[in-house]
Amino acid sequence: MSKYNPADDTEMDDMALFQQAMQGVKPIESNKVVLKPKKKDINTRLKREAATQADEKFVVDNLTEGNIPDMKPSDILSFMIPDLPIRTFQSLKKGEYQWQEGLDLHGQSVEEARAELYAFIQDCRARRFRCVVVVHGKSWTQGSGRAELKSYVNVWLRQMSDVIAFHSCLPADGGTGAVYVLLKTKNDI
Repeated sequence: MSKYNPADDTEMDDMALFQQAMQGVKPIESNKVVLKPKKKDINTRLKREAATQADEKFVVDNLTEGNIPDMKPSDILSFMIPDLPIRTFQSLKKGEYQWQEGLDLHGQSVEEARAELYAFIQDCRARRFRCVVVVHGKSWTQGSGRAELKSYVNVWLRQMSDVIAFHSCLPADGGTGAVYVLLKTKNDI
């Protein structure tokens, strides 16, 4: 292959330049891609059934049991819906709302705690309570390395449409072992 020289450009036309540049290039034999057949997974049906059953098993009262992020005993729980005024949330964090009812989940299994929490929030909403306290505790289950009920309560409260905010309590009300929960009122969105 020779090097291109701009002075020779007048003597060579475009086709000659192209042919010179393409010397030694082999044409492609086919422009079709040959795909290898996929190996058939003999467990596809079983996997699909297991996934369907797992989804049904982990969701009760719209509260999930799966994919729960680990919380430590000292972690602060905090959540608010986007439309909530920041002053309202700040008041909740400071413990300025008088809470009207409390629920203690100590010593309960995950299934019992889920049922209790769901029923409690529904009852408080029906009674038009604005602020309640949920005591989840700080201890963790041996071997799991996390605050078991605290981790679940953190997710479950976020999944409840009647809960518009929650934050870990002040030390006098249970500290990081409990949360203030702000419930919807008629005026809330």
